[in-house]
Amino acid sequence: MSLFNRRTLFFLPLALFAACGFTPVYAPGGTASALRGKVEVAVPESVDAYLLVQNLEERLGRPETAAYRLSLTLGTQAQGQAVTASNETTRYSIVGKVGYVLHDIASENIIASGAVDNFTGYSATGSTIETLAAERDARARLMVILADQITTQLYTTANIPENTSAATSADIAQ
Repeated sequence: MSLFNRRTLFFLPLALFAACGFTPVYAPGGTASALRGKVEVAVPESVDAYLLVQNLEERLGRPETAAYRLSLTLGTQAQGQAVTASNETTRYSIVGKVGYVLHDIASENIIASGAVDNFTGYSATGSTIETLAAERDARARLMVILADQITTQLYTTANIPENTSAATSADIAQ
């Protein structure tokens, strides 16, 4: 008989998660259900911010009565990536950085905060119209990526008070 058992390798991580208080995010009473439809996202001030807010509202739900306010600080920068021998840039990257703070509206306590960053690229080898369309598409893709990262961080790090998540799951059950 071998001392090695493959079942041990499978069940050991599950036991560790259970021991540390692991709770599924999308379970009733989890962070996702506590935030769903309860987060008011800051008013956008630019086209990029509008796209970011739109994507965040798709993921978090539009609030009827907001319990939390999400403040955003968005910055984007285009950087040339590929330059020809004749000094023409043929490929650009758009780097985006977002700082966020999630506040409890009633108490003004900070529930979560952080920053995310990522990039997308586009080709500038076509006509002016093709290049502008490619840039617009790259910016839209970047806002989707940043919204996904913010949502993931909110779901995994937000410190939602127990009475809030319990009330939310009770509301869902009704």
